[in-house]
Amino acid sequence: MAPIKIIVESGATKSEWRVLGEDGREVKRFLRAGTNVSSMKMEDIKSTIADAIASEGLEKAAGFYLYTAGVVTPDIADELENHIRSLAQFDEIEIHNDLMGAARGACGHEPGIAAILGTGSNTCFYDGSTISQKVYSGGYVIGDDGSGAALGKLFLADFIKGLVPETIACDFAKEFDASYPGIVQGVYRSASPSGYLGSLAPFILRHYSHPYAKALVDKNFQAFIDRSLLKYEIARYPVGIVGGFGWACKDIIAPLFDKAGITISRFVKAPIEGLCEYHR
Repeated sequence: MAPIKIIVESGATKSEWRVLGEDGREVKRFLRAGTNVSSMKMEDIKSTIADAIASEGLEKAAGFYLYTAGVVTPDIADELENHIRSLAQFDEIEIHNDLMGAARGACGHEPGIAAILGTGSNTCFYDGSTISQKVYSGGYVIGDDGSGAALGKLFLADFIKGLVPETIACDFAKEFDASYPGIVQGVYRSASPSGYLGSLAPFILRHYSHPYAKALVDKNFQAFIDRSLLKYEIARYPVGIVGGFGWACKDIIAPLFDKAGITISRFVKAPIEGLCEYHR
């Protein structure tokens, strides 16, 4: 097999795998289940990686580069690296959190502020090679402002208290298990609670023309601005926004950011394209 590079970018919902040939061109792409060390069992994450490597015949490569949510300590990165080395022969292995993936995917080798707006959210200042400033996200339980999961949490908190307008509540019950036990199951006992919460975001966005939904969505993004982005030098550096949720909401986000004095460098639906370019 010619030397190849395997690049994996993963969030709570899905992981995107790209394989580059010796000439740097993409030779394979596929999707697998998401991996988030913060909210999923390590055994499940290891199994997902092992199954992908084995089923796609990727047991040998020049480099394996994994960007996944929840890698917050060197010990976690070491555990994942040791697991991957037990599965295949890779000359080089790099394990990074999803924030580094967003920074490299959105900024390449240029300095800027990277913002993840997907199922979860995160931010950092990227100097072109390393992350030198970071406002902690806190995850979906105590943070993730601006994310799809945070929006879902805001909505359900209103729904169980009877605060959602009747028309929207009825529509919700047609598409989801709106019983209290069903909601508790999704939030506290599902395999990926943040993924469950984030899955409600498209429904909420479809009702954005309703004053209630608009206020909820705008409140979510305003919290992201106030609690995270304003901690950076926004007058000096632009913000690159990465993630499917941010991409879907770009027309909502842009005026809110402009009002706050934030310049957006670009919206990137998924950082994987930028990561492929970075690793070429």
